Amino acid sequence: MSQSRRYEDPCGIARALDVIGDRWALLVVRELVFGPKRFAQLRVGLHTVSPNVLSQRLRDLEAAGLVRRDMLAPPASVAVYELTDRGHALEPVLIELGRWGSREPITTSRELTTDAFLVALKTAFDASEAPDGDLSCELTVNGETVTLTIACGSLEIGRGRSGDPAFSLGADTATMRAVAFGREPIGEAELAGRLTITGDRGLANAFTRMFPVRPADRRVDQRATDPVKPAR
Repeated sequence: MSQSRRYEDPCGIARALDVIGDRWALLVVRELVFGPKRFAQLRVGLHTVSPNVLSQRLRDLEAAGLVRRDMLAPPASVAVYELTDRGHALEPVLIELGRWGSREPITTSRELTTDAFLVALKTAFDASEAPDGDLSCELTVNGETVTLTIACGSLEIGRGRSGDPAFSLGADTATMRAVAFGREPIGEAELAGRLTITGDRGLANAFTRMFPVRPADRRVDQRATDPVKPAR
């Protein structure tokens, strides 16, 4: 944030907003929280951001020590952006902000990006519904594979494949979201050809119970999908 737009307030909240209060800043962090991305990948995740604005936000976040730029080794030799330790420290803030925002009505017909969906999984995760013992599984969402690891009552998500997942699910974001949040039985999505399952089917079904949606959230989603009624 430029000096002229700073709050000049010693409160910790104001000082945090001096760093991440500009539009798109926190969403850039959201897109990087599960691993590095190239500039083009960031633009895909941030549908409507312009290249100039994204470049500026990345420069701002680099200057603040939240993001660093690195070069992939040859033959790729392209720049990627990743969070620093200080940037990763924002993850619990994002989770709580996402949990708070999930109570608000959905006002767009756009589907969640892959990373926004993964953040939503973390906001809804209920450790009491997880099976006993550690669990590793893979989700392939819109062609991108991530590994979910559940251990000691916490959920960790990282890009890429795991060594030996208990099960793997593959689908587009809309289907994966419907299945994970219990809006569509996993078997129905599979029979319809919109979801693939490999590995332990019992654990795959248990997975869909780990992200219970509160009744108020169901009402919010219903308002977003109901046809708009004309004003009387």
